[in-house]
Amino acid sequence: MAGKSDTSPPSGDKRPGLKQRAVEELKRFWAIATYLVVMFGAFTAYRRLVLAESGISYLHYGFAVVEALILAKVILLGQALGLARRFETPPLIRAVLFKSVVFGLFFCAFSILEHVIEGAIHHKGWEDIARSLLSAGSNEMLARTIMITVAFIPFFSFLESDRVLGEGKLFALFFRKTVVQ
Repeated sequence: MAGKSDTSPPSGDKRPGLKQRAVEELKRFWAIATYLVVMFGAFTAYRRLVLAESGISYLHYGFAVVEALILAKVILLGQALGLARRFETPPLIRAVLFKSVVFGLFFCAFSILEHVIEGAIHHKGWEDIARSLLSAGSNEMLARTIMITVAFIPFFSFLESDRVLGEGKLFALFFRKTVVQ
């Protein structure tokens, strides 16, 4: 009809629609979350086995899943905000190491926030929350942050390599039968 505006994009515009972007974002979220669940699950299993040698039971696998889901969202938010984009120029190792350290520190901050929220839920005062944080052990938090930071190196190596090669190409090389040209 004459006078009606066409809401479809021009034929040359290849921008994905909202639904397609949401699906892609959800795929990225679950890919990141899966990696983090495996990583946190391995750390939890390690911790359980080490503590079992001292007769201490440790079965906090649910926390590993929750931490992974939350940190996956934090990583997506960091990417959406363009965190560390200025380090994405060659050599690629700069972006990989910088992002690993930044998100390792996010993990540390999340661990602290987790203790604060847990204390608030249980109606503890700030002194009790601080005592809880200190009893968790600053050495343990530092060790976990270092381990997570190191575990992020292959993760961000994969993501940054995929970005440089063309989004989805590295994934296709690893997980699809056809070779991407």
